[in-house]
Parts: sequence; structure tokens; C-alpha cells
Amino acid sequence: MPSDDLLHRFIFDHCDVRGELVTLSESYREVLSHNPYPPAVQRLLGECLAAASLLSSTLKYQGLISIQARGDGPIMALVAEATHDNTLRGIVRLNPDQPLSAEQGQTGTLGDLLGKGIMAITIEPEKGERYQGIVPMGSDQLSECLQHYFQQSEQLDTRLWLRADKQAATGLLLQALPTPKNASREANQESWHTLCTLADTVTTEELLTLDHPQLLFRLFHEESPRLFSPHDFRFACSCSHERSANALSSLGREEVEQLLVEQGTITIDCQFCNQRYRFDAGAVRELFGDSTLH
Repeated sequence: MPSDDLLHRFIFDHCDVRGELVTLSESYREVLSHNPYPPAVQRLLGECLAAASLLSSTLKYQGLISIQARGDGPIMALVAEATHDNTLRGIVRLNPDQPLSAEQGQTGTLGDLLGKGIMAITIEPEKGERYQGIVPMGSDQLSECLQHYFQQSEQLDTRLWLRADKQAATGLLLQALPTPKNASREANQESWHTLCTLADTVTTEELLTLDHPQLLFRLFHEESPRLFSPHDFRFACSCSHERSANALSSLGREEVEQLLVEQGTITIDCQFCNQRYRFDAGAVRELFGDSTLH
């Protein structure tokens, strides 16, 4: 579709409501290519990646925003990250002690897959303090969990529509602006209700197959949304040899030397992209200084 790997922002000039629409295709499929998942797990990860992409547009500084979840179900952990410069990555860790049933793998919901757990939205600026907000897991729909988070923590009316299959992940967001500028509070409330009612008519097929201008016209042609230039998304992993070396350094000289003696070569694997970083005796000497491993 023409809107592959793009995020469009839009506004309505007659009221104080903003919107975003994102479709991830090649970037999403690259995430899936690094780790095979059953269909239901793919869909949940795709919805999380779409949601993280939508939320990343609110970043006002360099850094990343992530949706993270941990549970006691077949999924132990789930992470979807998006950055200020429109890169994304994601991963799911399955619980080896609680394998997915055939039904869960095909049609499992958020509750089926994660069980009892906790979800959080984390903002990590490159400079400044890290912020984390807890997302109540009171629904089997990720969109409803995130809507409740915005209502409780941000006091902003927010609606999300999230869909994913094995080829694409997409998300639509509507959000009431905090300060009325274009209309009265009463008029804004009426417009909010109308826009959400119209958006509720969207089908999964439309979200996953229509390009963004076509979809917005289909939903809101009488409301005249104003569309801005899109931003493109791509898969990118933040792992590096330097970060792996820093992780080794944090273990301390003694422990790293012992690992080297036991293994001959230390390897660090990135679970997001399967990149492997190797450290032999020479690399460890360079890391800690010439006095190491004579």
C-alpha cells in the first residue's frame, strides 16, 4: 500500500482534536524475521509497535519511548520501542515453562498471553531523567489499556484503534487537545463524540489495506481533516560492539576473565536483531588494560 512504513498526523480545524495514523509493513516484518512467533503473538507485538510509533510522535527531545509488559502467562516479557528519529524494534520472550496452547497461539488475547502482569510506558531521553508510567491491564485489548492510561495519567480523552496481521501493523489515534482554541468546550465535546463514533466504524481490512488519505476520507470526509506531511519509520537496533563492551566492563575484570577462561571466547547476542558480538583475549585485554590475561 502507498502508506507503508509511514505516520501521518492530522487535525480538525473546527475543533480541538488531533489525530495520527501509522502503518508499519517492511519495518514490522523485519522485526518478525529475527524471531519467529505464533500468529496471536505476532498480532500483539504488531499492535504494540504501532502504539509505540504513535506515542513517539509526542517526544519533544532525543530519546525513545517503549511499551513494556511482563506476565506470568505464556509470554514472559514484551518490549516495543520507537525513537524520536522514527526507528523501531521489538521482541517477545516466551515462557519455556508455560508453552502456548494451539488455541492461544492462534487467537490468544492480551490476557491469555500475558496472564497476570504489569505493563508500563517508559520514556528514556538521551539527556535527562527516565520516566515510567504504569498501564493498568484491565482489558484484553491493548488499545483499551492505553486509553485508560491516558485518561488517568494525562487527563486527556484518547482513543486508539490497533490492528496487525503477519504482513502489517497499523494504528489510528484520536486525542482531545488539553486547551480549547478552535471551539467551546461544549462544541469540542460534541465533535469528540462524533469523530469517535465515525472512527468506530473502521474495519480491520480498511485499517490494514487502505492508504492513509483514502482511509481518512472514508472515515471523516464530512469533518475535513487536514493532513500533514508523513514521517517514515524503519527498523533499527541500538545494539553495538561498544554497548556490548560496556556491558562486559560493568561485570568487572575478575568475572570477565573467568568467563574467558571457561569459554575461550565471550559472545554477547542481541535478542532484538540476533547480532552476535565476540570478545577474545585480545579484546578483553584492550577493554581492561594490558595487565589482563598475560
